[in-house]
Amino acid sequence: MIGLFLGDTDFSETVLKKIKRLKKEYFIIDFSKNNKFKKDKNSHRISMGKFGKIISLIKEKKSKKVLFAGKISKPKFSTLRLDLKGVYYMPGIIRAAKLGDAAIIKAIIKILDNENINVISSIFFNPELTVKSGNYTKLKANLSDSNSIKKGITYFSKLNNLDHVQAVIVKDNTILATEDRQGTKKMLSRLKKKSEGILIKLPKKKQDLRMDLPTIGLQTLKDCKKYGLKGIVLKSNKNIFLDKAKCINFANKNKIFIKII
Repeated sequence: MIGLFLGDTDFSETVLKKIKRLKKEYFIIDFSKNNKFKKDKNSHRISMGKFGKIISLIKEKKSKKVLFAGKISKPKFSTLRLDLKGVYYMPGIIRAAKLGDAAIIKAIIKILDNENINVISSIFFNPELTVKSGNYTKLKANLSDSNSIKKGITYFSKLNNLDHVQAVIVKDNTILATEDRQGTKKMLSRLKKKSEGILIKLPKKKQDLRMDLPTIGLQTLKDCKKYGLKGIVLKSNKNIFLDKAKCINFANKNKIFIKII
């Protein structure tokens, strides 16, 4: 029996579909904003403040593994009703929330670790969502692009593990934009049209690779086209690549390169 902590974004639905296809027994703790999994008979809507209830459910189901998939946003703490374990653990969650949504998941994982509940990688059942190093499109990075990519990678290496940056835009050896808590789409919207930049999306240093892996999908490619980006760079086996075939086809049609380092 696998426990699924599911939030928003298409990734959570992709994970659930694979679990069903593999005919695995599962239950859901629905942390999405609008209770998106309410039609699933195995779904449970439990407040983040009810840690006692969450932990009891996991143990009742005799679940040996749980995973996180999808974006889990900061709740309105003032409206949360807490049980006894919620009272005990909530101060740590509130402190984590000041660092961003990803830090909330890290704090929850720490709580589960304390309760001897094993948290596995979000792609444990979906290894096909990662990619190995290489060029995946007809168009490839030229020498100038390669130098800009090195600049972006160096920038990532200097970040500390509390930074929210999982993506940057580089061009001509210059960092044009960096991602903040609002995400990649918002970062791209700050670019000028026809920017000719390169999107580099990598995991943060010392990132817990069980969750919050940088993700791209077809919408990312469409946004790259909208703002005139010429390429995307990802990390081998450490990015989630949704709709891979559709993305590569779209990139080839629109002369965007996809490079995995």
